[in-house]
Amino acid sequence: MAINLEDMLSFGVFLAICILAGSAGAIFKPDSWYCSIKKPRWCPPDWLFPLAWSCLYLTIAMAGWLVWRVAGFSGAEIAFTVYGLHMILNFAWSPIFFGLRRIDWAFFEIIIFWLTLVATIFLFYGIKPAAAYLLMPYLVWATFAGALNFAVWQLNKGNLSKPFRTT
Repeated sequence: MAINLEDMLSFGVFLAICILAGSAGAIFKPDSWYCSIKKPRWCPPDWLFPLAWSCLYLTIAMAGWLVWRVAGFSGAEIAFTVYGLHMILNFAWSPIFFGLRRIDWAFFEIIIFWLTLVATIFLFYGIKPAAAYLLMPYLVWATFAGALNFAVWQLNKGNLSKPFRTT
C-alpha cells in the first residue's frame, strides 16, 4: 500500500488524539506534593516518563492508523470505540493522580485503563496484527505503571484523608 495525502492526514488525526490524551500529563504533572510522597526504590526518575510516553504515543497513533487503513472507522467500530474509551482513560489518569491527588482512585482508574488496552490489542489483532504488536510495549509500560501506582498508594495510605493538601 502506497502512502498518500489522505493517509498522512489521517495519521495526523491519530497523532493529534494521542497528543490530546498526553496533554493531561503536561498540565497535571509532578509537583511539590508528588516530590513529598513516598515512592518505591524502583520508581523511575521523573525525566523518563515524558520520554517513554512520547515514544508510546507515537506507537499508539501508528496502531490506530494501521487499523484505519485496513478497515476504516465503519469496518472497525467496536475496535475504535474501545480505542477511544481507552484514550479518554489515558487522559483521565493524570488529573486524578496529580490534580486530585487521589492515588487510590488513580489505581482503580488504571485497572480499567489496562483492561481497555488489552481489549484494544485483542480487537486490533483481529484486524491488523501489526497494530496489536505495536501496542505491546505500551501494555508492558501500563502494567508497570499500574504496579507503581499501587506501590505508591500502599506507601502513602495515611495521606489519603487529605488528598488536596499541599506542601
